[in-house]
Amino acid sequence: MTPVRISDALRAVVFEPTRDLTEALDEFYAPDYTHRSDGETVDRAGFVEMVTRVRAQIAGGTVRVLDELRDGLRYAERHVFEITMVDGSTARREIAIFGSYAEDGRFRHLSETGFDLPA
Repeated sequence: MTPVRISDALRAVVFEPTRDLTEALDEFYAPDYTHRSDGETVDRAGFVEMVTRVRAQIAGGTVRVLDELRDGLRYAERHVFEITMVDGSTARREIAIFGSYAEDGRFRHLSETGFDLPA
């Protein structure tokens, strides 16, 4: 098992989308993946819908990992991302993620919370 990293997933899926979305999602997220953000949990189909919507709005972005920890199948990470939207606006956020891996090293579940940072 070679566990994936959220920073690599963000680059491949959203910030530098050079690959087919389905292929990129399959590399990083298990078939039974669930995602929790802002108190709402979605299954993989809901996550795919969310990513598809977000990907169409983002022109590019970067991610800088501040902390990352793996312990068996458990995962925690904190990062700052900066994005540029297709309308030219920008955003900067710090995100904390806690989750678990499937046995094959892809994410099974991630819970995230974050806050906006000054530009």
